[in-house]
Amino acid sequence: MTAASHPVDTRLRHPFYLHDDGINRPAGPDKHWRYGRLAAESDPVVPIVREVAGELTPAYLICRHADVREVLRRQDVFSRAEAGPADPVDVAGTMLGMDGPEHAQARGSIEDFFTPAAVARLSDRIEAEAEARLAVLTARGGRADLIADFALPFALHTIGDLPADIQVKLPISLVVGGRETAASSIGTFFHVLHTRPYGDHPTAWAHLVAHPEQVDRAITELERLHSTGNADAMPRRVRADVRLPSGVSLRKGDIVVPSPDAANRDPRVFPDPERMDFGRDPNPHLSFGYGPHYCVGAHWGALEVRVALRLLLRELPGLRLAVPPEQVRWKAGQLILGPEALPVRW
Repeated sequence: MTAASHPVDTRLRHPFYLHDDGINRPAGPDKHWRYGRLAAESDPVVPIVREVAGELTPAYLICRHADVREVLRRQDVFSRAEAGPADPVDVAGTMLGMDGPEHAQARGSIEDFFTPAAVARLSDRIEAEAEARLAVLTARGGRADLIADFALPFALHTIGDLPADIQVKLPISLVVGGRETAASSIGTFFHVLHTRPYGDHPTAWAHLVAHPEQVDRAITELERLHSTGNADAMPRRVRADVRLPSGVSLRKGDIVVPSPDAANRDPRVFPDPERMDFGRDPNPHLSFGYGPHYCVGAHWGALEVRVALRLLLRELPGLRLAVPPEQVRWKAGQLILGPEALPVRW
């Protein structure tokens, strides 16, 4: 099976929420309905077109879990560095735009600081910072903005607590991106938990208040369904003819866009994939990537989100949205999804 060649004007426009003004405007925490359909029903590789520097660039969206893992794993065949002209985000000279030994050297200079063991040693500091931010939040007297008054300063201060030598080595984009991702995840997951029923409870939040032992798996499931990454992984250029695990053949020079959002809904890996299941195990989602470009700060960010939500569930179980869910404004045109603000009360 070979990837089909389609004229540019017959391909799906990507990102799927792209408006006439060229801005990607997701309407809330849910991913576009196409992702689940593409993973379950369509061909494994879908012809798409993206606008880059004012020109339409044809590419292939990789939708199945095994195929996405293969693309993310094999830098020898799927190159980030060679996909620059097809990438709407300029990451030249950063780890995100490197391959092979160059990428390994840049990543190796910092990744020891972000291993699970290294992050675990800082857990007490992260928990103390969360408690300090919660004290500021509750001092507001019953109403606040969960993003501005808690999530953003908490994420900023914890990453600011990294030793100075790490900050020197870390690209500023990783510092800012890590802060935004953690804060946006806290806000997004809070919104989802308060707007979806779960089990015998009117909201998933109420379920977790009653079952705090499920928080970690719940957050893993929220990462799968409602990751804050926007518009799929960055494109790769195919360096040599190759066959994907699904049987689809790609040709040298093709541009591919691996889609974690589709892969996370692949029913071959996730039974009943659109159902939020806090007992799902295993849960090998790809929201943090896979292989050499797996998010270097994934363990740090995941711990921040877990600490924050555990604390809020325990200390403020009555915390709730202060406005109707549909009135929450969501960031547009950003690489990281999330609410602009999240009014809450208790």
